[in-house]
Amino acid sequence: MLVVQKYGGTSVGSTERIKAVAERVVSTVRQGNNVVVVVSAMSGETDKLIGFAQRVSSNPADREMDLLLSSGERITTALTSMAIADLGVKSVALTGRQAGIITNAVFTKAKIERINTDKVNKALGEGKAVVIAGFQGVTEDDEITTLGRGGSDLSAVAVAAALKADLCEIYTDVDGVYTTDPNIVAEARKLEKISYEEMLELASLGAKVLQTRSVEFAMKYDVPVVVRSSFNNNPGTLVTREDQDMEKVVVSGVAYDKNQAKITVLQVPDKPGIAAGIFNSIAEANVVVDVIVQNVSVDGRSADISFTVPKTDSRKALEITQKLADDMGAKGVVVRDDLAKISIVGVGMRTHSGVAARMFETLSKHGINIMAISTSEIKVSCLIEAKYTELAVRVLHDQFGLEKQQ
Repeated sequence: MLVVQKYGGTSVGSTERIKAVAERVVSTVRQGNNVVVVVSAMSGETDKLIGFAQRVSSNPADREMDLLLSSGERITTALTSMAIADLGVKSVALTGRQAGIITNAVFTKAKIERINTDKVNKALGEGKAVVIAGFQGVTEDDEITTLGRGGSDLSAVAVAAALKADLCEIYTDVDGVYTTDPNIVAEARKLEKISYEEMLELASLGAKVLQTRSVEFAMKYDVPVVVRSSFNNNPGTLVTREDQDMEKVVVSGVAYDKNQAKITVLQVPDKPGIAAGIFNSIAEANVVVDVIVQNVSVDGRSADISFTVPKTDSRKALEITQKLADDMGAKGVVVRDDLAKISIVGVGMRTHSGVAARMFETLSKHGINIMAISTSEIKVSCLIEAKYTELAVRVLHDQFGLEKQQ
């Protein structure tokens, strides 16, 4: 059996934790498995490197940032391989480049284009545990790139897909995927399994267990993923294809995201091509737009266009929008960053009616105003004031009975 194991920053947060990871890897090898390990930087290391960059430059170049940040995972990779070898199992450490992870040239947010597995397969054939630096790759022109926050998840799933691994285990500091954040709702329940689609929605809506792009990759290539804790031996949550049992559950989880900013372009001339111009320019800057609302004025000549972006990208999006607003004769641009997105997710929504109405009624009953709404087949999201986030999570978790075994 070929197993890919990914260990996050808290799992390798110290030399003691790295030794514990090595013991788990060696145990897996001695059970007769081939093992590929993907590691993150030690917890806090990436932020420390970002801090260094900010001290020496007011606007560090993305290319140099990728070169800098990739070093964190390289350190962990070498140390983990050393610890495994010290326990009597042959091991080799590989950077993303050495592991054949080829990406495009979008620095800080690169996408994996292909993986050359020759070097990894050769090492596995020699009976070695292969330790790969997550979060990074290399372009065809030999430039070092990184895959964005949480990119080690993507590295692990992509490597598992390329190697046709039997299982991809994502080890973190939680026992699995919960119905919501246990820090907000003590009664939150760990899910035994969840569909790719539900996990993708939860990840994109703020659940921090898995990176969104890693779930997309797992779904596309049908990679079975288990999320579990590296601090104990408890069974985790299986992320897999949807089955009939999953449809019986109306709502599987409640997610929230405080990293939200709403930008509103006031009194935009209401004519074809205006919205396309705004959102094409923002997309070209690699900023992801989420909720979009357009209100047409009474006279039909102008409209207000509101949209949300990650708070971390709000400054870039605002600069682009302000320039466009001036060019198109809009009245102005306003931004709010005191907002949060609260969402309910479940494949059962496809076959159960009235779910959105229950959500709106519950929020209304507790005095929580909804500023915008976004829906899909299996989720409903509402934009609310950030100060009501925890209250909204608790009342919705209770309303849909998520603390009970379903």
